[in-house]
Amino acid sequence: MAKILMVLTSHDQLGNTGAKTGFWLEEFAAPYYVFKDAGAEVTLASPKGGQPPLDPKSDDPGAQTDATRRFKADAAAQKALAHTERLADVQAVDFDAVFYPGGHGPLWDLAEDAHSIALIEATLNAGKPVAAVCHAPAVLRHPKGKDGQSVVKGKNVTGFTNTEEAAVGLTNVVPFLVEDMLQANGGHYAKLGDWQPYAITDGLLITGQNPASSEPAAHALLKKLG
Repeated sequence: MAKILMVLTSHDQLGNTGAKTGFWLEEFAAPYYVFKDAGAEVTLASPKGGQPPLDPKSDDPGAQTDATRRFKADAAAQKALAHTERLADVQAVDFDAVFYPGGHGPLWDLAEDAHSIALIEATLNAGKPVAAVCHAPAVLRHPKGKDGQSVVKGKNVTGFTNTEEAAVGLTNVVPFLVEDMLQANGGHYAKLGDWQPYAITDGLLITGQNPASSEPAAHALLKKLG
């Protein structure tokens, strides 16, 4: 049975706008059920532990999917989400893979979190895959490989596009743009049209472009685990 760690944001403030953010429901729910339905053992963690903040926009009626509706009827999954482990208390050695759901929250906390950076480095150094979708490729901003270079350098990667960020009106609110950061770190950034499902696997890195890419990215991770 594969052991998969899902790491969610604990950050709930959308810059200084006064608006709330957090994790994106579809980007958690879809992969969670892909993993559970495949028989994987799923552990949830976040920097602060406990209930991660949900981006309220991802709870809008128009943002609902089969996976989010399933989650809302799943008391066990809701309980698991309400009691995430503290990121500082989990170790890469205990898992076969790590998956990061997005939402804008990770841009502020997980991208800069020392425990997250160490977790990613340890996972990749152990030859185990790391997946991140939408804004969550932000977590790849600082981790380095054994060669001291960015883990995305020379890798084919994707993530939330500059045009998608512009479409949601947050280009000047976010601390950095995912597309620009991946390119600045030497990643070979690729994308499809805005809001199209797109996931890339390159070695041990799996990245997805946007919310619609969360399920394909989860399937790609399972395929990598074989």
